[in-house]
Amino acid sequence: METRHLSIPAEHAGRRLDQSLAELLPEYSRSRIQAWIDAGLVQVINANPNVNAHASRKLKVWGGETVSVEAEAHPAELPYQAEAIALSIVYEDDAILVLDKPAGLVTHPGAGNWQGTLLNALLHHVPGAATLPRAGIVHRLDKDTSGLMVVAKTLEAQTQLVRDLQARTVKRVYWAVALGRIQPAEGSIEAPIGRHPTQRVKMAVVEEGRGKPALTHYQVLRQFAEFAWVECRLATGRTHQIRVHMAHIGHPLLGDPVYAGRRRSPIAFSRQALHAVRLGLVHPSTGEAMEWQAPPPEDFAGLLRELENI
Repeated sequence: METRHLSIPAEHAGRRLDQSLAELLPEYSRSRIQAWIDAGLVQVINANPNVNAHASRKLKVWGGETVSVEAEAHPAELPYQAEAIALSIVYEDDAILVLDKPAGLVTHPGAGNWQGTLLNALLHHVPGAATLPRAGIVHRLDKDTSGLMVVAKTLEAQTQLVRDLQARTVKRVYWAVALGRIQPAEGSIEAPIGRHPTQRVKMAVVEEGRGKPALTHYQVLRQFAEFAWVECRLATGRTHQIRVHMAHIGHPLLGDPVYAGRRRSPIAFSRQALHAVRLGLVHPSTGEAMEWQAPPPEDFAGLLRELENI
């Protein structure tokens, strides 16, 4: 944290404090400056000590004020910290680690989730993970998706696993519960995925050339009256791929807060009903073909039981 001392120039009279500081500190974004103000890291001493006011974004400045700013580093600029977070480890050796990620655990630090992530846990669990890109993470699961992930423990293993993912030789199988009756009961969805043109937090099926190729194979395991228990196999690994592709064919996942829209359901589920149930790969060091299965967590298993009784 760096302390900056500034004097508000007379020509800034009548401006908001955040506007004035944004001009005086052009190396920082206005949103960063506003966050410092909100956190109490900005102090204003008025030229007239009897007119001092609490620093706020909308505080008017009139020139001559002295401002001290505790320029706190953004979490994205700091080294990620190791945290003692319990992991459900399915398999581990000197080269790889396979874990069963619970729903609710963020894979990688990002906006709003700079701590308490899988990456923070890996830094604590795996000696030397700090020397690897993304602490050895080679693919991600969404925060509210549960199931199997593989993580590399060496640079050589990470490099090979990334190559295998690109070559589509890593087997990733998911169980999902989708809305509606799916016909045909088995098929493939091949449609490019890119950033949504107007809603930047979403992904979408886009025109050729605007997104990345994406291919999902699906098979209905059980068709219920208003839902389908579906097995999905990823040939590619795009962000939100299964969620986007299933919504694209008119069958968004139950509980999906982003892609199900306003579509109503007679059953409530607290997250998107998606679980990575099987993972298969060729071991990057030994060349052995390996495969793991992870039964769905209790919320997902309970959902399937509930559907059976409808």
